[in-house]
Amino acid sequence: MATSEAVYRAVTEHDITFRSDCPSRPILDQIADKWSMMVMAVLAEPRRFNEIKRRLEGITQRVLTQTLRRLERNGMVERRVLPTSPVGVEYSLTSLGESLREPFAHLYDWTVANASEIQARQHAYDQRALR
Repeated sequence: MATSEAVYRAVTEHDITFRSDCPSRPILDQIADKWSMMVMAVLAEPRRFNEIKRRLEGITQRVLTQTLRRLERNGMVERRVLPTSPVGVEYSLTSLGESLREPFAHLYDWTVANASEIQARQHAYDQRALR
């Protein structure tokens, strides 16, 4: 049985409550964040800060800095100071960050495959809300 199936079964069979102090909550919050996932996708290879920023249309410097720091703190991204003049910094995925690539790819594929249906349902919902 796949891990996610085991989790869903445990929740339904044992009436598990998702406690507010569960250690998974801040981790899920981090990895489910849109910018975190996009940064990790861009880091398929090591990149410098401005290179990452150029590839993520709409992200501000402040948000990118915060996102990279949280990813680094959680062990997903490694920051390396380059011996250049002026000093440069390069970011890359750690092995822990790399281990998220496959599950993220499945989530991305699901999103692309279902985007039209989701948009149609959003439109139908919005139309009902107008009545």
